[in-house]
Amino acid sequence: MSAAIPHPRAASDKAAQLESRAATRESRAVKYVILTLALGFFAVFLLLPLFVVFAEALSKGWSTYLTALAEPDALSAVRLTLLAALIAVPLNLVFGVAAAWAVTRFDFRGKQWLITLIDLPFSVSPVVAGLVFVLVFGNHGWLGSWLAEYGLKVIFSVPGIVLATLFVTVPFVARELIPLLEAQGREEEEAAVVLGARGWQVLWHVTLPNVRWALLYGIILSNARAMGEFGAVSVVSGHIRGETNTLPLHVEILYNEYNFAAAFAVASLLAMLALITLALKSWVEWRSVKEN
Repeated sequence: MSAAIPHPRAASDKAAQLESRAATRESRAVKYVILTLALGFFAVFLLLPLFVVFAEALSKGWSTYLTALAEPDALSAVRLTLLAALIAVPLNLVFGVAAAWAVTRFDFRGKQWLITLIDLPFSVSPVVAGLVFVLVFGNHGWLGSWLAEYGLKVIFSVPGIVLATLFVTVPFVARELIPLLEAQGREEEEAAVVLGARGWQVLWHVTLPNVRWALLYGIILSNARAMGEFGAVSVVSGHIRGETNTLPLHVEILYNEYNFAAAFAVASLLAMLALITLALKSWVEWRSVKEN
């Protein structure tokens, strides 16, 4: 009885699989070296700093830790940080959705300029951005004297901090939505329009439900950057204790005063924010993959 002859295509697929396996097959030594390097890098540059922050924060006991967090200047820094994030994140949410929808759903002059402006905060140093705000809104800046006539103060006050926070967080929501909306195409929105839906109805009932996880992902990243921003906020804040210091600036002041326990105690709040952000980011990615 003759043996069955395999189909040429099946034989070709099997050969391709064997070739792919052969191309990726490495010795155990190589695998262990790569794994050790990856885990070592993770431990030294991620886990060790987190461990040091919490160890130093609690080095003088829980009473010192809680006292550092309950100081009026620390509470003021927490309030200002939350205020800046509560203003900047919703505004960037609105801008990000509008910009992403405009870029992916319409053709217009200046489209590439808009995309470039969205990416501008990624390429410009936050310190340079802060200096630009000082040049424009400072007492001796282009608009400073005009604002002073109406009793408006931007630099070295809360509005300047909010502006700086807005600038550094602009790209996150838009940059999460643009690739996804481009990949999804316009077919569903066009079908909704044909069925009689208006612009806002298309946005609320078609577009946003399809990108809700990317939208949430962008909000999480934007909020984390808003609360942790240092460079631009440092330039425009003036470092006025109890008035214009955010959490990162308060940590710097405490550290420069050699109050290390209090500095690390306040820094632990930012570290916990980073851990919460990482957990939320992982959850959003898991839900997005699960639904797709």
